[in-house]
Amino acid sequence: MKNNKNGLSATTIQVNTPKPSRRGRTPDGAPNPIDVHVGSRIRLRRTLLGLSQEQLAKLLGLTFQQLQKYERGINRIGASRLWDIGNILKVPVSFFFEEMDKETAEQSPRMFALPNAQPTLFKELELTETDPLQRAESIELVKAYYKISNRKAAHHLFDLMIAMSKMTTPNDEK
Repeated sequence: MKNNKNGLSATTIQVNTPKPSRRGRTPDGAPNPIDVHVGSRIRLRRTLLGLSQEQLAKLLGLTFQQLQKYERGINRIGASRLWDIGNILKVPVSFFFEEMDKETAEQSPRMFALPNAQPTLFKELELTETDPLQRAESIELVKAYYKISNRKAAHHLFDLMIAMSKMTTPNDEK
């Protein structure tokens, strides 16, 4: 307790009020969903290429803990770092924003910072119930394909799969 200028003691009560969004986080302090989406796309591509977090982190000059934070959306990724990640993972920067649902896209930091902000027009994507690239089966298939040391045989397998997919109709049985 402190004495005020009149010599009386007073108790200070601290009221916790939500702080405005800082550094792109949501008003409650959680990672921004867009950053989480970008991180999940980094993880997806890294996994498809068969890279560990340690391997990718080393290529980027980071610790694997920093890469983990990027992949979880805990730490935000600067433009130059995202450029480096795209180059190492052999994808354009736009890859990291693909397949983002409308709800996530509408949660940009601008939406939290400006009182009357309106979502920008968002091109509706026809999303399947689950993204086929997120399935373990797809990841295993890509890993197995890249493990084929005879690249000519791998190319023939690829051509076969393309030909079979063109012959398949939605009504085919499993």
